[in-house]
Amino acid sequence: MNKNELISSVAEMAGLSKKDTEKVLKAFTDTVTEELRQGGKVQMVGFGTFEVSERAARDGRNPRTGEPMPIEASRTPKFRAGKALKDAINK
Repeated sequence: MNKNELISSVAEMAGLSKKDTEKVLKAFTDTVTEELRQGGKVQMVGFGTFEVSERAARDGRNPRTGEPMPIEASRTPKFRAGKALKDAINK
């Protein structure tokens, strides 16, 4: 499912216009992004948790040459599914 299909589906289920649904989806993603940027997490009980994971600096290898190269430390977003979501998928 791509973004446009998601907007159409949510709009139909919620009885909203596609334009309003697009605004809500944009506001949701912007809010989650800003919270993660600040180092926080977003918990949605039954659905899951968005949080930031710290990745330590490490040595890697250039796939073309095989030469060692440093990989810088970074932060990456992570999603952990909640129990209700896991149960719904496995039924």
